[in-house]
Amino acid sequence: MKYGISNISIVPIRKEASDQSEMVNQILFGEHFKVLDERKKWVKIRLAHDSYEGWICNKQWQKISEDDYKQLDKDVPTITTDILDIVTKEHQQPIVIGSILPFFKSGHARINHDLYKFEGLATQGYVNKEKLRDNALIYLNAPYLWGGRSPLGIDCSGLTQMIYRLQGIDLPRDAYEQAKVGTTLSFVDESESGDLAFFDDDEGKIIHVGIILEENYIIHASGKVRVDRIDQQGIFNMEIGSHTHKLRLIKSIC
Repeated sequence: MKYGISNISIVPIRKEASDQSEMVNQILFGEHFKVLDERKKWVKIRLAHDSYEGWICNKQWQKISEDDYKQLDKDVPTITTDILDIVTKEHQQPIVIGSILPFFKSGHARINHDLYKFEGLATQGYVNKEKLRDNALIYLNAPYLWGGRSPLGIDCSGLTQMIYRLQGIDLPRDAYEQAKVGTTLSFVDESESGDLAFFDDDEGKIIHVGIILEENYIIHASGKVRVDRIDQQGIFNMEIGSHTHKLRLIKSIC
């Protein structure tokens, strides 16, 4: 078994081993994984934090030892909290909010023998649930991108996963899997800011998720990260004056 880590800002994970294959997810700087399969240009990987699998280009990752992989699994990750920041090895490198600083100590992250200087803000998870709202609003107006997990492009479940990760809580990658976590609430009025609302299609399949805010508002990624109203029927888009997503259930996660 081989092990790897992302040493660049954002790595696309593709459904198949091809540049033309759709992007289904992204790896951010410092996230580690197992290598499941290898081809000339591609490797199939499984992310450590949520077990998501897919293919990445061989030029976009770095090998690490099994010992480092296991230690990273044990460590509470240090996570960057500014929308954009910089790590410096020989040259400056941009990273996005939610990036991981592996083995962070004395202002430096470490990947193998390389040290990356970091002078920005970071957390190992917030205790206060109100920070969910504050962090969600950092992504406001970020463009929607299928498979995205950054302020440069993000999808609905990528948004909720990243916001909870900043809280120190790992959620599954996809909305239908996130819906299996936490405690189910019966009504919108029972919810608190930071709870998750899930929405389904006509066949009952969960296809969308958002984060409930105060006073029956919701932040979610639909076209862009936006704030709309939510009621017992679903999401009400105030710009077009109609409901756009049908409410299925609400979950309290923390």
